[in-house]
Amino acid sequence: MRFFKITLAYDGGAYAGWQVQPDQPTIQQALEDAWQKVNGESVRIVASGRTDAGVHAIGQVASLASETNRSCDVLLRALNANLADDIVIDSVEEAADGFHAIRDANGKRYRYVIDDGATPNLFVRDYAWRFAYGRLDVDAMDQAAKSLLGKHDFSSFEAAGAERKTSVRTITDIFIERQVGHNGETIVFEVAADGFLYNMVRNIVGTLVEVGRGAQPESWVNDVLKTCDRSCAGPTAPAQGLFLVHVDYE
Repeated sequence: MRFFKITLAYDGGAYAGWQVQPDQPTIQQALEDAWQKVNGESVRIVASGRTDAGVHAIGQVASLASETNRSCDVLLRALNANLADDIVIDSVEEAADGFHAIRDANGKRYRYVIDDGATPNLFVRDYAWRFAYGRLDVDAMDQAAKSLLGKHDFSSFEAAGAERKTSVRTITDIFIERQVGHNGETIVFEVAADGFLYNMVRNIVGTLVEVGRGAQPESWVNDVLKTCDRSCAGPTAPAQGLFLVHVDYE
C-alpha cells in the first residue's frame, strides 16, 4: 500500500463543496472519479478541510492510500487530463506511511476578498464579496482584527452544524489591507491558525465589516470574542470570497 499527498487548486463556484453529496457535484467526487478512471481503483480521498459550497482553494491538500504502481509524474498528468478545467492538481507526492491530510495538518491559511468599489469590479465578481454600501474603513478593520491574535475560545465565530471537542484555536497571523493588482483594487483579509471552526473565517469577516462600515467600534470585535456567543457577532460573509491558501504540515 502506498500513501499519497495531493496538492490542488479549484474554483468552487460550480460545486456543492468538497464532501461527496447525493446528486450534487463535489470536488471529492470529481477526484475520486478521476482516480477510478486512471487506476481502475475505488479509493476514498480525504481533504485537509471540507470547504463549503462556492468556496475556492489555492493550496488544498488531500490524501489517499492506493495499490497503484504508477509514478507520481504519471498520476499528475493523468488525473489532470480526467478533471474539469476548474480543478487543477499542482502536485502528487508519495507520502510517509499513514499520512492523513486532516490528522497531520499543523495549521492553515485562508484569504477573503471584498470588492467595495464605487462600481462593481467585473473581473472579481465570482471571487469576492461585492459590498455595495460604501467604502469600508480598512484601517479600523485591521486594528479590530488584531484583538483575535493568539489563543482564544472562538465560539462567537463558530456556526452550528459541526461538533468539535473544543472551540479553542490559536491565530498566528491576521491582517486586512487594500491591494491593487491587475484586476483593480480589492480588500484582502488573511488569517493563519492552528485550526479553524465551521464558518469561522466567514463569520470573522462579516463581523469586521460591521466595524468597517461604521456600525460598530473597533473594540466591539474583542467584546464579541469574549461573549463566546455566535448571536453577538456579525453576519456570515458570502462563500465566493473565501480561499484556502495553504496547509502546513511542518
